[in-house]
Amino acid sequence: MQLQGATPLLSIIMPAHNEEHRLPPSLELIDAFLQTQPYQAEVIIVENGSKDRTYEIAESFGRRFPYVRAIRVTTRGKGLAVKAGMLAAHGDYRFICDVDLSMPIEEIVKFLPPHSDGYDISIATREGQAAQRVGEPEYRHIIGRINNWIIKLAILRGFEDTQCGFKMFNRRAAEDLFQVQQMTGIGFDIELLYIAQKRGYRVREVPITWYFNSESKIRLFQDSLRLLQEIWEIRQNWKRGLYAKTTDQNR
Repeated sequence: MQLQGATPLLSIIMPAHNEEHRLPPSLELIDAFLQTQPYQAEVIIVENGSKDRTYEIAESFGRRFPYVRAIRVTTRGKGLAVKAGMLAAHGDYRFICDVDLSMPIEEIVKFLPPHSDGYDISIATREGQAAQRVGEPEYRHIIGRINNWIIKLAILRGFEDTQCGFKMFNRRAAEDLFQVQQMTGIGFDIELLYIAQKRGYRVREVPITWYFNSESKIRLFQDSLRLLQEIWEIRQNWKRGLYAKTTDQNR
């Protein structure tokens, strides 16, 4: 149940670009799930440079459900949208959630206490025996594994799936890491995990069931090239001290 005025345990942040068709059914599923939970929650939809009715639909849900908020970020970039949502959130746990719900929303319980006790960040993984990929073409899986190998080799060891769109941060990690986030595109996941490792946050991978969506907006080859560029930028940002804690963060 969602109680007005109380601090939420969970914030669900949904970046949304041209999602007028997928957003309504996903929000209905999220609402049905939250109504079965005993904790306070909020949903923040971050409309990101859409040319359709995404923002209007998000606002209409906000009028129906007081725990839903719509934010508008006109400059394109998933990383930028996620950052805005994370820093606007109030929850003790803050969950990045793709609008397509390729991970069933019920699996969010795997990211919350007691499962997350002792960890600051929990990231969904589609790899390993306990995970399932449903309906994904083999060529997409192969390209994803190649990208993961490049990420491991170039910048971030220890993770099998950094690019899945479902990740949970506790309040302390979210308010710390997103303050210094620089990447506005697809490399923001890698950037945040890179800084988290440098700062000693505890991170775990959570095996999930993931359903391939043929309407996915990922552009395999273009995004793979962009990923390489952003990995180089992350390393340069670290050398230039752009990820240093601010005076306010050190207090």
